[in-house]
Amino acid sequence: MNKPNILITGANGQLGSEIRELSEKYIYNFFFTSKDNLDVTCTEKIKNFIEKNRIDTIINCAAYTAVDKAEEEIEISNKINHLAVENLALIAKEKKIKFIHVSTDYVFDGTSSKPYNEDGITNPQTTYGKTKLDGENKILKVDLPNSIIIRTSWVYSFYGKNFLKTIINLAKTKNKISVIYDQVGTPTYAKDLAKTILDIIPKINNNKTEIFHYSNEGVTSWFDFAKEIIYINKLNCKINPIETKDYPTLAKRPHYSLLNKNKIKTEFKIDIPYWKDSLNECLKILKYNTKLEE
Repeated sequence: MNKPNILITGANGQLGSEIRELSEKYIYNFFFTSKDNLDVTCTEKIKNFIEKNRIDTIINCAAYTAVDKAEEEIEISNKINHLAVENLALIAKEKKIKFIHVSTDYVFDGTSSKPYNEDGITNPQTTYGKTKLDGENKILKVDLPNSIIIRTSWVYSFYGKNFLKTIINLAKTKNKISVIYDQVGTPTYAKDLAKTILDIIPKINNNKTEIFHYSNEGVTSWFDFAKEIIYINKLNCKINPIETKDYPTLAKRPHYSLLNKNKIKTEFKIDIPYWKDSLNECLKILKYNTKLEE
């Protein structure tokens, strides 16, 4: 039996890096690419790469994720989050290969009072959210079989820049920091999402594109998330709760980002870890690697 050949785009990001970390545990042939060696906006280059390496699954982790910067760099955000996604979807359909695309809670406006279902009304409030939704809609329009869209939220990891590392770095240099308390959601440990994606690949067997939601279990605010990070790390730093209006940003953040994950749990029979348990695991890895560097 031949091993599946899996193309990972955006392999240097948080999710792509976690997939690379887990890759040795899976019987797949992985092809990790980034913008430096594969331009996802170029149809010819993608086709050539897929044909040459006999790719049968694409996991698209490539994205323009600088939420505030996207308000000023609309063209590049649209190119990566929308046009490149359409390009990959069309090629995936032509070549009859599986396509897994990672999207975001920012496709919603954050005004709900209950967790968003996959068929919830989308109403993005930012350029980032709009371009990500445009990408989703292009996949749905192409309507290729064996393809899924996974929306996630509040992603953090041992790799890359993220909220977790920002809080730790600030807490080590300041006695007091302020964090927003009126934005509610669930953190997602990129390693958990990476494992889920790799586990469900053989189970993907649908006639049309399906949307799923994934984050860790539980609910928290950015303030409580920061408090837990400080507590676990035993850092001597006071966290002050502030409202969103007291921390103005170019892009509007959703006040409510809870995602209903029943569909992905039921369809693929997976268990999702509680956010505090995953945070503890990530911080252990971070602490261990920090010691190695000392």
